[in-house]
Amino acid sequence: MSHVIPTGHTLREMRLSARLTQKALAERTGLSQALISRIERGSVDPRISTLRKIIDVLNSLVIHSTYARDIMRSPVISVNASQPLRVAVELMKRYDISQLPVMRAGSVVGSIQESTIIQKIAQVKEVSSLFQEPVDKFMEEPFPFISPETPVEDLVILLSKGIPALLVMERKKLVGIITKIDLITALLKKGEGFQLIKGGASS
Repeated sequence: MSHVIPTGHTLREMRLSARLTQKALAERTGLSQALISRIERGSVDPRISTLRKIIDVLNSLVIHSTYARDIMRSPVISVNASQPLRVAVELMKRYDISQLPVMRAGSVVGSIQESTIIQKIAQVKEVSSLFQEPVDKFMEEPFPFISPETPVEDLVILLSKGIPALLVMERKKLVGIITKIDLITALLKKGEGFQLIKGGASS
């Protein structure tokens, strides 16, 4: 039976897909970083046993990798900055969400959250008039932007810092949103098969 031997370029692409640096891959395989670098450049012909070590590690990581694109919710429910606050509240109720990105002319300009609205309500006497005010009077800073390729371990770090949501941007376009419950649910579904990958990718 014939076997296809992967090129150094293919191994490099697999490593980047697994979000590993050469150093991290070297630690997992027990090989030297210098050897892995030479294999990826094609300047050395490695033994089959050496290739097997690399491929086994990379295959296991790629299989279990999870990225923002796998977790995000799309399309994103948002509210326009000029719309009255009541519209934001109605959207939150309709879609059972507690925060919204705020848009203006197709771009993200801020965010609005249930907690902020409650704080504002506590500061006024006439609540009904509050809901007629434009959203941009109540909005806060936009939620952090991330790419669809952001690995799940980075999502865990960001959302563990108190950030309520992350906006997934691709080519300057809003393509998805990830909240804490989205991440928790994704990890729950992964169960025992889930694995956090340590070590970021290099270029």
